[in-house]
Amino acid sequence: MTGKIMAGATVIFALIFGIVVYYSQVYYFYEEVQPNGTDDVMLTLMASGAPEPILYDNFQAIDADSSPIRYRACFTTSMSLPMLTETYEPYQGADPRLAPDWFDCFNAEAIAKEIEAGTALVFTGQSNIEFGIDRVVAITDDGRGYVWHEINDCGDKAYDGTPLGEDCPPREGN
Repeated sequence: MTGKIMAGATVIFALIFGIVVYYSQVYYFYEEVQPNGTDDVMLTLMASGAPEPILYDNFQAIDADSSPIRYRACFTTSMSLPMLTETYEPYQGADPRLAPDWFDCFNAEAIAKEIEAGTALVFTGQSNIEFGIDRVVAITDDGRGYVWHEINDCGDKAYDGTPLGEDCPPREGN
């Protein structure tokens, strides 16, 4: 009888623990980002290398302090892809990161399919928004936009212990 009670208690404890971990990862750490209405969506100019705000509406975003790559945002823009490609830096190798299911405007698989099909283009939002992290922006041909963070080459090197090299910016605190 004692064995059954111990086994039952272990199963109940594991179930409760699993629920707490799931809730923490999917809901607890994320916070809604309050838009400021002016520079929530920025793209890097080819001419100067500096980020500048673009026209946008319907901005929604989430972020978490627990990781620099948890940022996700959705928006719409009236700017055309031909104009954007002539003005702003493209971003190579972007791979949209999954967002929590409850943030339903951001579907990483659908965004990736649009990028692959060429109906969405990816631009540099801001390089090294945090050391080793780039903010990237994908915009579809019908004006839907998505923002997420990518680990850049400097971030890959820093996290795997490879010497950074001269093309990486200095890290804060070093």
